[in-house]
Amino acid sequence: MVLPTFVPVTGIITSISPFSQECCSHLISLRTTDGTINFVVSGDTFVVDAVRLRSGMRVTAFYNPNVPVPLIFPPQYRAEVIAPLLPGDQAAMGLFDDDLLAANGSLQLTLDNRTILATPNGQRYECSPGGNTLLVYYRNTTRSIPPQTTPRKIIVFC
Repeated sequence: MVLPTFVPVTGIITSISPFSQECCSHLISLRTTDGTINFVVSGDTFVVDAVRLRSGMRVTAFYNPNVPVPLIFPPQYRAEVIAPLLPGDQAAMGLFDDDLLAANGSLQLTLDNRTILATPNGQRYECSPGGNTLLVYYRNTTRSIPPQTTPRKIIVFC
């Protein structure tokens, strides 16, 4: 399954509230450097490690830019993936080629024996992750073009 290109939004959760009459959906507000952005989190949203989301938590929410959105302020998107972040973490998601270069050229991955490779359900992934949509957790990058990093964790969407 090749997933669409996702847009990341990183911020701190400021509030979580029910979303309309849907019992399985919540509206999460993120405080970002650009202001507040709201995300609808439904039962279809993939939350990494099934972490319970809380106010004050730093996360990256990914949304599909090809899905229609209401023209309201603050902006409101349907979250496809939510990645809770540890201090210093960054997250990127997208299609990576067999050489582990992001399809948009924004990031080059170098794996080492400490990189955790897993599937979305937490099982170990034992093949080369290239050629798949990847959710990448990393900390530092080089200043080269493209930036290079050795991820701490990769979730492979086969």
